Amino acid sequence: MKSFTYERPASPAEAASAVARNPGAKFIAGGTNLLDLMKLQIETPAHLVDVNGLGLDAIEATPEGGLRIGALVRNTDLAADPRVRRDYPVLSRALLAGATGQLRNQATTAGNLLQRTRCPYFYDTAQACNKRRPGSGCAALDGISRQLAVIGGSEACIATHPGDMAVAMRVLDAAVETVDATGAARTIPIAEFHRLPGDAPERDTMLRPDELITAVTLPRPLGGAQIYRKVRDRASYAFALVSVAAVVQPDGSGRVAFGGLAHKPWRVEAAEAELPRGAAAVAAGMLSGARPTRDNAFKLRLAERTLGAALKQARA
Repeated sequence: MKSFTYERPASPAEAASAVARNPGAKFIAGGTNLLDLMKLQIETPAHLVDVNGLGLDAIEATPEGGLRIGALVRNTDLAADPRVRRDYPVLSRALLAGATGQLRNQATTAGNLLQRTRCPYFYDTAQACNKRRPGSGCAALDGISRQLAVIGGSEACIATHPGDMAVAMRVLDAAVETVDATGAARTIPIAEFHRLPGDAPERDTMLRPDELITAVTLPRPLGGAQIYRKVRDRASYAFALVSVAAVVQPDGSGRVAFGGLAHKPWRVEAAEAELPRGAAAVAAGMLSGARPTRDNAFKLRLAERTLGAALKQARA
């Protein structure tokens, strides 16, 4: 790990300003992803801004009837919160499907949204990776791509977003609150927060370098049966080949988002109108335009079957 400087600001605006003053600086909270990347010298920030002391660790009701989740709320605490378990069970289930208990105790809400891909070519500094070094090429395109994207990729990158929580946030229509170095706040709908790789795969989100996430808000509870189903190579501590977050109402309508398929949580609202017709019809709309590789073409059928199992579970 390369040497770096460190500071602990007193407010969110001060934290954003500290990053703005130090080009290439990074915010650090739980550090469950960033420190690993620093040890491998994939991330080499010269300055770290510790945000753990900013008090952004509360879960509060909003005037609109939803919840405001502080950026520093630990994954364990969020999954266990009685309001989340009662009103947003798909979120609680998604969180519990990720990582291990020890990591969930340390990982934060904002950090979970910002975690970087686990594409093996991103992690191997001897391989070409446009996400790690723009313009160097993408070794995954002609490499082993079993875990990688089947839709939404580009000629520059076929990495996937690795998280579970963001998939549930997407199906719930969450919003991300931020503050920048001037103290200006903005709210980004979760649908617009993560981006597809295009020709700039080094950018995972729509955040500006000096923006700090302060909270994630959830709208009023949706009700219905809420399911999170994850298919992976082993029963725990593994990233999804395919995951499904589903909210199904008694009349058969609902919402669906997929994980493990794209550079961002994948949801196509127009395809959700097909839910009463079944998983095959929804998957056909969701995955229209997919471009799988030889290694990961199985994900298309797996996504349909995983959704079918989730719908069966919800309707039961």
